[in-house]
Amino acid sequence: MNSNQRKRWFGLLLVFFVCMLGLSAPFQRYAAVPNELRMFAGQMKRLQYGVPVHAEVTVDPQMLQINGSTSKSLSVNLNEPMSLQPHQSGQTQVKMKLFGKIPFKTVKVNVVPDLRVIPGGQTIGVKVKSAGILVVGHHQVEGKDGMKQSPGEAAGLRLGDLIVKINGSPINEVHKVAELTDRAGTDNKPLNVVYKRGGQLSQTSLNPAYDAEDKVWRLGLYIRDSAAGVGTLTFYAPDQGVYGALGHVITDMDTQTPIEVGEGQILQSSVTSINKSQNGEPGSKLAHFVKEGKILGSIERNTPFGIFGKMNETPTHSYSERSVPVAFAEDVNEGPAQILTVLNGQKVERFNIEITHVSKQSGPATKGMVIKITDKRLLNKTGGIVQGMSGSPIIQNGKLVGAVTHVFVNDPSSGYGCFIEWMLQDAGVLLRSKDTSWLGEAA
Repeated sequence: MNSNQRKRWFGLLLVFFVCMLGLSAPFQRYAAVPNELRMFAGQMKRLQYGVPVHAEVTVDPQMLQINGSTSKSLSVNLNEPMSLQPHQSGQTQVKMKLFGKIPFKTVKVNVVPDLRVIPGGQTIGVKVKSAGILVVGHHQVEGKDGMKQSPGEAAGLRLGDLIVKINGSPINEVHKVAELTDRAGTDNKPLNVVYKRGGQLSQTSLNPAYDAEDKVWRLGLYIRDSAAGVGTLTFYAPDQGVYGALGHVITDMDTQTPIEVGEGQILQSSVTSINKSQNGEPGSKLAHFVKEGKILGSIERNTPFGIFGKMNETPTHSYSERSVPVAFAEDVNEGPAQILTVLNGQKVERFNIEITHVSKQSGPATKGMVIKITDKRLLNKTGGIVQGMSGSPIIQNGKLVGAVTHVFVNDPSSGYGCFIEWMLQDAGVLLRSKDTSWLGEAA
């Protein structure tokens, strides 16, 4: 065997042993030890690495205690659960040495101030006014010569475009568009239209057409300036005076584009009946607004994780007025959990579910978990998840971990949920940062 063949066999053997090492249980357990941990002050976390060795752990006991010890250095069995109890916010390190001598792992620990919120579950009425005029369709205008045309389509306006200015003036009410259209048609002048598409502003010139049958000037557009519906409140953060709801973005029913909020309100709502979900046909909550004169809160943002705004008082009809801790995305586990939602009137009730899958997300993303309704009473009443249930808070081990977002059409007993961490970020309660996640004032 020549030297090249020996080198080749040696390389293959080396690759084989490296692969076997990577597949070995001890190596995989070592790989499972994170390089960084995030914790809320005052909330204990248990870790189990399952590595059958003893290690000397060094830590700052003023900030973080291991297994209840106030010592700076202690010996731990890595094959047994290890508890971490943070006492103040800040950053520290946990250094581990096997047998007290061999460096094993250094874990960066980021402790943020404790955060507690009041879980929702209440059915709410949602009224949104867009930050402009939304184009939801084209229609043909028949003129005196019998020719049909859509001036808006000819001007390049598409479904989902948001008209924000006409002739230099901001516009967000449909009736004002009719007035400007009539004036421009009578004066035989085009309208200068500024619109937003994909976050970019553009402008076009639009010449109204005279509708010979109805004897009015028209743009050849179907337009909308507001939307209304029903959803579920997810949480209220009393220290910041803000709330989060729905768990998903509000879209226009015709164009399926997200509504850019100009202003909006959430109002008290009462469930009158429920259309059960069936395979292939999601059900829905039927509800009506109550005490319409009393606004519960404002709608300031409409994001992929729901609607957010100010709420100046603790909402009524809560399942419990006591606040609960929240969980980071990585602390959510597969297993039993509960949701809070309303089936009749305004009474919030607790129902059992199972979190069947948890996605590993290091940054904001929808569909963080898959949930399955296991509560027989809820299944008998609703058939599973129904429209209007989105935003229902998900509780696991006494912590708020997420919100219901979507139903599986072909299996309404199951659906998606989002992590509460991303909703708290969009509410302005938890600041976004890769290195730290400090609590902040709501924007």
